[in-house]
Amino acid sequence: MRGIEPHREPHRTPAVPGQPTANRSLGVAVVDPIPIFREGLASMVHRTPGLHWAGQAASHHAAMQLCEQVRPDVVILDSALDPHCHLTKLLNSGDPAVVLVTLVRDVNRTQQYLATAIAAGAHAIVPRAVDPRRLAEAVRRAHTDRRYIDPALAALTARPKRQPSPRAAPAEEHLTQPKGAMPLSRREYQVLQLVAEGLENSAIAKLLFLSVETVRTHVKSILRKLTARDRTHAVTIAFRSGILVTQSDDAPVPLPADRAVARGTH
Repeated sequence: MRGIEPHREPHRTPAVPGQPTANRSLGVAVVDPIPIFREGLASMVHRTPGLHWAGQAASHHAAMQLCEQVRPDVVILDSALDPHCHLTKLLNSGDPAVVLVTLVRDVNRTQQYLATAIAAGAHAIVPRAVDPRRLAEAVRRAHTDRRYIDPALAALTARPKRQPSPRAAPAEEHLTQPKGAMPLSRREYQVLQLVAEGLENSAIAKLLFLSVETVRTHVKSILRKLTARDRTHAVTIAFRSGILVTQSDDAPVPLPADRAVARGTH
């Protein structure tokens, strides 16, 4: 599986809000661009009673594939990998039973980001620098109550600021959605991620278990929704408008738009 390291466990029992999770092991997956951070979280999960490791992913596409194939109980997600909370929303809509725990970096520690994450479906909001024991407790509390805000962030979730009125956009950007908006469906978003990685339609079809014709249909829909002339233009618009984001820290950086789609014109 591309970019996915799952750990198979028996299928989960659906969570019942308000009921304890005693005698039940929760499968925890991590979505983070930094390998050593993923390993650290894996170590925390392995040594915490009542939790087991369900897998890891370092990109949006890999995260969606992991959740579709492994169906973890809990997903711990890095805020820098999801600055507009698109992935949070897509994972929540794809599996309403999954519990999403957002680890908030300092750059995202704002009322606006936290309000957006909660609205997108995040069940727990925790500082990225949280103590491992507090994170384990946040995972349990979020699974039991379907809502947990770390005390260090509680003040920022009390009264979210109103979002400012959008400013006038440059000529090309006005053709797209407002900054950070998500006009694409879940499957179109996956296809666009792979187009940006430079994959041809046939390769995308194999990864997503679709026919090549279905992928072509999704690509046409993406071009129409983004008002893009071609695949190169679509990727450019997507990065410029915030629909796609570059990987942070030491994660692989997507190819430039002109190279990313050079092989994907079939």
